[in-house]
Amino acid sequence: MRRPVTWSREALDDIKEQVAFIAQDNPAAARQVADRIRDVGKALGDMVTGRPGRVTGTYEKSLARLPYIIAYEVRPIVGGESVVIVRVIHTARDWQAESWPQEH
Repeated sequence: MRRPVTWSREALDDIKEQVAFIAQDNPAAARQVADRIRDVGKALGDMVTGRPGRVTGTYEKSLARLPYIIAYEVRPIVGGESVVIVRVIHTARDWQAESWPQEH
């Protein structure tokens, strides 16, 4: 079953910050990272995969060969479920259970 995928404002801000940082040194690599994050997020609509998240009610999907985690929720909607991507987090960030990493 195909689920609609939406991105929270926080997740979009995470991507913007991370891509801007990469683009300072390598704009082409920044585009590739953004595309890969988008593609993995979109694929969650076809098949939700990943592990239970550190925040209750979320799941975490690691990106192969990239140091990022997509944190998402599966929410009920009329006629099924939707995937809501709530954060995109660099794996170097440290965060405790039940909270998101603090902003820089």
